[in-house]
Amino acid sequence: MSLVKKKKWYLDYLLIIAGTGLMALAINSVFDATGLVTGGFSGIAILVKRWTGGIVSGGIPLWLTNITLNIPLFFLGCRIKGFSFVKKALVGEISLSTWLAIQPVWNIAGDDLLLAAVYGGVILGIGIGMVFLGQGTTGGTDMMAALIQKYISHYSIAQIMQFIDGLVVIVGMYVFGIQRALYAIIAVYLVTKVSDSLIEGLKFSKQTFIITEKPDEVAKVIMEDLDRGATGICGKGMYSGQEKTIIFCVVNKKEIVKLKELVDDIDPNAFVIVSDAREVHGEGFIEKN
Repeated sequence: MSLVKKKKWYLDYLLIIAGTGLMALAINSVFDATGLVTGGFSGIAILVKRWTGGIVSGGIPLWLTNITLNIPLFFLGCRIKGFSFVKKALVGEISLSTWLAIQPVWNIAGDDLLLAAVYGGVILGIGIGMVFLGQGTTGGTDMMAALIQKYISHYSIAQIMQFIDGLVVIVGMYVFGIQRALYAIIAVYLVTKVSDSLIEGLKFSKQTFIITEKPDEVAKVIMEDLDRGATGICGKGMYSGQEKTIIFCVVNKKEIVKLKELVDDIDPNAFVIVSDAREVHGEGFIEKN
């Protein structure tokens, strides 16, 4: 058991380090290079770098602004919620700032704002998803929102984050222009979708509810021909008043066509409902550790 925990601890921090490396690539080589401000402390760092360009050669580095903004947050987080609240966020923040400082800068998208929004959003989304899969964060607006929410509990952390990030994007619009702000919104959308996909799982399946007059026959072909499990759910037709057995089963995307054909062969009048199952844990799908 201790060996499993040690391995999991190691993988968590490996995910955080690798994820922050991808985040730094998107921030350094895409968003900063093209002037896209996507919110968060990284967006503030890009703005500060632009504002201080006439004072400091090249402006204040992104990593310096990022870590400076986070330092007071970590002290507040420790004081309000304890060290356990900020432990992994501290690792994520140090890792991100280090990557921002040492990583070479490539202008990946050139002057193409659409490429910058798409590829920057995808790369940043993958990075954030990996950090979250490692059960960490990088501080920033998510930690700020968590601390603020303690005092205005009628707002959710997500709502507070959206407000803060929205303000950063609006300021970016005045600094870099409305066109870049519109492209930044595309990037923000992609970051959210990609990171959510990683967190929720990429192995999509299909779940089906089958209402049929021949539930035993349908369940039999599902178990024998598809080698999938089937569950009978007791139901009642509210119009007819008849008791019915609804068959519930989960199959992969390739099997859904065959399932519908099998059901049609047995009962052409069957009512089949198909919807997406984002992630399925269990035998035949993602095995549990």
